[in-house]
Amino acid sequence: MHLLSASCVCALLITVALLHRVSGLEMVVGLYGETLEIPCNNGAIKAEDAVLTKWKYDGGDLLVKKANQNVSITATDEYKGRVSLAANSSLLLSSAKLTDQRTFTCMMVLSSDIKEFPVSVEIYKTPASLEISDKAEELEIGKRTKLGTCVAHDANPAAEITWLKNNERLVADEKGISIQASVQVDPDTGLSTTSSTLEYSAKKEDTNAKFTCISQHKGLTSSPVSFNITYSTENIVLQVIAQDPLVEGDNMTLKCEADGNPAPTSFMFHLKEEVVKVENSDTYTIMNVSRDNSGEYKCSLIDDPTMEATKEISVKYLDINLSPSGTIVKKAGETLDLTLQIDASEDSKVSWTKDNVKLDKEPKFTKVIFSESGRYECEVTMGLLSRKASFELVVEGAPVISKLIKQRGEDGKHKVLICEAEGSPKPAVSWSINGTSLDESPFVNGKITHKITVVPTANLTVSCTVTNEFGADSKAINVSSLFEDVRVDKQDTLEDGDQTKLVVGVVVGLLVATVVIGLAYLVYMKKSKQGSWKTGEKESGSSEEEKKLEEKVEENSQKAEV
Repeated sequence: MHLLSASCVCALLITVALLHRVSGLEMVVGLYGETLEIPCNNGAIKAEDAVLTKWKYDGGDLLVKKANQNVSITATDEYKGRVSLAANSSLLLSSAKLTDQRTFTCMMVLSSDIKEFPVSVEIYKTPASLEISDKAEELEIGKRTKLGTCVAHDANPAAEITWLKNNERLVADEKGISIQASVQVDPDTGLSTTSSTLEYSAKKEDTNAKFTCISQHKGLTSSPVSFNITYSTENIVLQVIAQDPLVEGDNMTLKCEADGNPAPTSFMFHLKEEVVKVENSDTYTIMNVSRDNSGEYKCSLIDDPTMEATKEISVKYLDINLSPSGTIVKKAGETLDLTLQIDASEDSKVSWTKDNVKLDKEPKFTKVIFSESGRYECEVTMGLLSRKASFELVVEGAPVISKLIKQRGEDGKHKVLICEAEGSPKPAVSWSINGTSLDESPFVNGKITHKITVVPTANLTVSCTVTNEFGADSKAINVSSLFEDVRVDKQDTLEDGDQTKLVVGVVVGLLVATVVIGLAYLVYMKKSKQGSWKTGEKESGSSEEEKKLEEKVEENSQKAEV
């Protein structure tokens, strides 16, 4: 009973010791094909303090180093020629392989103790390459298609492959995304090759998307690949390629665009009165359009007539008719009736010019006059579209002198006679005297001005005569000599200065005359009364004469006051 208890305690102690040893096991990671350094207690015990140093594994001893002696290689298997001892007692293992993934033990014999330090070894191998193969030629929207297979060759541990779209991780959902991975191990090297196949249901926005795959090995990424995304037409658009605005006489091209991929190359164009099938093209051109081409147009897919687009097209037009037109000849005083007819697809504006000068309103000709002669042009505009029409008005008639005047020259030594006349055709101008510096203005709108310079030495009458095929007109003007003008100027100056004195003199004279008449009357009356007292005759007659004389005196008195 007691013996059994003792043996159990011993076994428990041994188990605890082993667990402690395993839990304290050191691990070293090496790279495949390179030299691996396996440390002996990380140099805690100096090499010169050891009487003996030995490296071994579960298959036997590898090498031994005694104090003050050279290293002795004891390995006879695959490690012969691959192991050596470093100065710090580490085991150097060249050309690391996957079979080297085991536990190596360093044993150090000290003067008073023996110590062992086990080290576990793992060998890592980055994939030789990471590439996408067996790629799909195109992806169809809504249909799960094998996109490709990402392969990581010769890795340890086996590569774990992740798929990315535009650098975002793809997660399998068994609906639109499916990812299947497999691993194959090389029987000779023990290295693993991982294959990951992606099945993907594309969307329209996946056009030009970049797909890549990566492994957990740091920095290893495949080259990106893109796919042509195919999808059926969902929308169709009808475009009109023409000048803006589209007017009569222009060419018009109908262009049908569909958003499918690959895009349809043949269409049905529904014109106003017919349906045209166009193959290997998406356009149809109508030449020299007219207002009759206005209306609704359609285009549709040949294999799906319900997929169609509609466009309303309006051909702009602007027609004008001005009557009369060309050259119009009228006699002065006649009436001219103008008619402007406008046929337009929209509202229009009208403007008029005469001889390139803009008019405020449409010209009216109730009774034409010479000055209304000229070239008239109307312009009708509708947006960017415009039309023009014009006529030339010629007003004919016998000439009439509208003005005949005289002016003194600037130097005071001559006079300028000016004769202005209207008439058409152009009238000929003649003078009754000869002059110098003849000047004739251009004949514009039936008007002409003629000037001559004269130096009159005596007063005379000068006439201007204008004639054309319809008649003649003449006017005269009095022209004084230059010397008479000087005398008259001086006399006018004196008369102006004495005018006030003259008025005063006249008034005074009238007053004196009135006083004289009054005195004469009083004397006469006195004599008459003396005679009647003596004779007593003609008294009544004298009274009548007295009354007449008083009336005359009163009348003269009123004139004097004026």
